[in-house]
Amino acid sequence: MRHFGHIAPAVRERLFHQEPCGFGADSPARTLAAALGATLYSPATRPKLADDVLKQAGRGVVSMVLCLEDSIDDAEVEDAEANLVRQFSDLDARGVEVPLLFIRVRSAEQIPDLVRRLGQAGRLLSGFVLPKFTEERGAPFLEALETAEAESGRRLFAMPVLESPELLHLETRTEALSGIARTVDKYRDRVLALRLGVTDFCSAYGLRRSPDMTAYDVRIVTSVIADVVNVLGRSDGTGFTITGPVWEYFRSQERMFKPQLRRSPFLEGRAEELRTALIEHDLDGLLREIELDRANGLLGKTCIHPSHVLPVHALSVVSHEEFSDAQDILRPERGGGGVLRSAYTNKMNEVKPHRAWAERTLLRAEVFGVAKEDVGFVELLAAGLAD
Repeated sequence: MRHFGHIAPAVRERLFHQEPCGFGADSPARTLAAALGATLYSPATRPKLADDVLKQAGRGVVSMVLCLEDSIDDAEVEDAEANLVRQFSDLDARGVEVPLLFIRVRSAEQIPDLVRRLGQAGRLLSGFVLPKFTEERGAPFLEALETAEAESGRRLFAMPVLESPELLHLETRTEALSGIARTVDKYRDRVLALRLGVTDFCSAYGLRRSPDMTAYDVRIVTSVIADVVNVLGRSDGTGFTITGPVWEYFRSQERMFKPQLRRSPFLEGRAEELRTALIEHDLDGLLREIELDRANGLLGKTCIHPSHVLPVHALSVVSHEEFSDAQDILRPERGGGGVLRSAYTNKMNEVKPHRAWAERTLLRAEVFGVAKEDVGFVELLAAGLAD
């Protein structure tokens, strides 16, 4: 699979200076962590889940979480597990490529049990999402993952969700972060990414951001994100990929946009029209939050609605200017440091301080591609919708 692989090759050629690379469930963890993109959540109770997975794959989704936790009622867990087993078998029988699939569990015991029940169809499973992760609660999940991996003979990844009150409350945050760091470092090869549960953080204080605000406008949330990145997102080789929080609002804007987008993937001069429509239909906050995610060290995003996927992916594509700067900074002859004017002649590139940024940018360029010099977010979004 590849990002924007659902659009025609000729259109990709017109959009990208460097096209996104292909990857699969067996790719290196570093590549997969960067490539997660918009991870779409779906309740495990959906009766046509296999069809849903393939439908979303056809729309550009490359990672999905099938949820047995907060998205379903407590009384539905047993039926949801049985449904997952049936739906994985259905997907396996079809013999088609699927996104990276993860199961969000409630208890550690579910991990080896589900892997056994999935049997051969478990080859389609990339791993598990671990809720309310702390040192005390997280270790049993990761031990169970190791057990399931050994029994199945397949590589399985964990994506812990950082959402517990211990992490939010100031008096317990430092110790909670230290404990999480110790735990995930012990299982570093199995931890693909860390996910932020901002809805749970807000819930602890009876808060909910409006569609006009981002998570970064809620100061108590901003402080937690900053501390998580500080401890767990460092670029010195000790850090992990940390994904952006969920955006809760949506409308059926895709249906509204498609008629005009079908006329041309490049909008024929109607880019400003689409940009205005995005702002007027509750996506302005999402777009600002995606930009702030990246500015604060996060990559990828938890999504609960398919309409959020393309905006996340379009804003993840590296601009030609970013790519030019990153390449200049990482040229072998710049190894000794120094300062140089950017090729776009609009900024200073300082080789040593900007090196980690440049390395991260080129990894993003590998999995999301580099836009041509005259191609921006609106053109990428339009091309993704104009199928």
